[in-house]
Amino acid sequence: MKIRTRYAPSPTGRMHVGNLRTALYEYLIARHENGEFILRIEDTDQERFFEGALEIIYHTMEETGLDYDEGPDKPGDCGPYVQSERVTAGIYMEYAKKLVEKGEAYYCFCTKERLESLKQEIAGKEIVAYDKHCLHLTQEEIEANLNSGMPFVIRQNIPNEGTTTFVDDIYGEITVENAELDDMILIKSDGYPTYNFANVVDDHLMGITHVVRGNEYLSSTPKYIRLYDAFGWEPPVFVHLPLITDEEHHKLSKRSGHSSFEDLVEQGFLPEAIVNFIALLGWSPEGTDEIFSLKELIECFDYKRVNKSPAVFDMVKLRWMNGEYIKAMDDDAYQAYAMDYVKGAFAEATEDSVVNADGVRLDKDALGKILMLLKTRIEVFPDIAEKIDFLNQMPEYDVAMYTHKKMKTDSAISLNVLEETLPILEAQEDYSVDALHDRIMQYIGEKGVKNGVVLWPLRTAVSGKQSTPGGAFEIMDILGKEESLRRIRIGIEMLKQS
Repeated sequence: MKIRTRYAPSPTGRMHVGNLRTALYEYLIARHENGEFILRIEDTDQERFFEGALEIIYHTMEETGLDYDEGPDKPGDCGPYVQSERVTAGIYMEYAKKLVEKGEAYYCFCTKERLESLKQEIAGKEIVAYDKHCLHLTQEEIEANLNSGMPFVIRQNIPNEGTTTFVDDIYGEITVENAELDDMILIKSDGYPTYNFANVVDDHLMGITHVVRGNEYLSSTPKYIRLYDAFGWEPPVFVHLPLITDEEHHKLSKRSGHSSFEDLVEQGFLPEAIVNFIALLGWSPEGTDEIFSLKELIECFDYKRVNKSPAVFDMVKLRWMNGEYIKAMDDDAYQAYAMDYVKGAFAEATEDSVVNADGVRLDKDALGKILMLLKTRIEVFPDIAEKIDFLNQMPEYDVAMYTHKKMKTDSAISLNVLEETLPILEAQEDYSVDALHDRIMQYIGEKGVKNGVVLWPLRTAVSGKQSTPGGAFEIMDILGKEESLRRIRIGIEMLKQS
């Protein structure tokens, strides 16, 4: 049997992390078994339709590399692949009426007022427990209502007695009392199918073998099973996934600020890192490796290793993982990706250079050097701005920074070092890293002191920060001779006045 899975998103906004995980697992299950992966758009809830959401779905699928075999833009033999188009084709009404003929569904003409009167509070929630009123209408009453144009829905007819059992490949065998199941609506008064009914019909007609979804749908699955049984269809394999929570173990919500793929991309995370991270939200690979390309995930993914317990969205881990992906990037690709973040950290930017707040222009070569210093020091691209802000403008800093026990330096020693190295650096024409290194190391050798005694004051003077992506030589190389000397002179005056 060929494995066929489907991702069936609703076009209601940005793609939630949980939905992306569902898509990813469906994709991996199919690709791992050389099966087929389908994209189906479930737009039956017209009230929640979000303008531009279809484009978000297509864009996200492309960005994450989840290529599908059939879909709205890749027609196969099971189309249409948009549910509203399937409504127009009359597919759902046809199958709903078949259930009515079998006695497995019935027309319901109850008004909103009557349904309101059936409301009851269960576990602190108001719900409508339908009383099967319209199940008992005569055929004559049903036909009269239909002929008069009375609004109706079609409900599933679930017996009040007995139980329904199904098997989930993660949670095992589950049995529920039929009395706990309500007669859910299959066709709404606007002629559109409900999500639950359309899913069952479409999954069968499209030959879907494995259905992956969040465990919040476990409680609805018995109703799906009864529909499959009513039609005489073989149910698919069900794989229900654990809840995704934030670090406080609350359900991941939009308020978290990182609940969607687009949120994460905007925060500077790479699509490949996001996919890798999401793959591990509920699934445990064999071994200890955590970094997987999409190709590697296809090879090793076994959905039987999905966990039951909630998966925690650990932002610290995602940041670490993204940093690993940045380190592994091709240098040219990395620079192209990161350049906008570098330019955004400066007062003025053009195509090939930036101008800092002090009017110093840094050319493309200098920007490239900045980026390469940062490649192993950032976890997300927005980190760049904070790490190089001192290149845009010399920060105000406390002269106490010149005192460093480990480097065996204090204000007096630092002042002496800066005053002695200033004329050396004024005479130096070549401000490349290697040339600066050779000249200052010569001075250190002549003085007979530890490297830190000289390098710490110099780095402090040209950066004004305790932590920088590069050392004194790299910073001076990027800033150039005049700006480096200007900053050292400022350092000297600050130390003299302290």
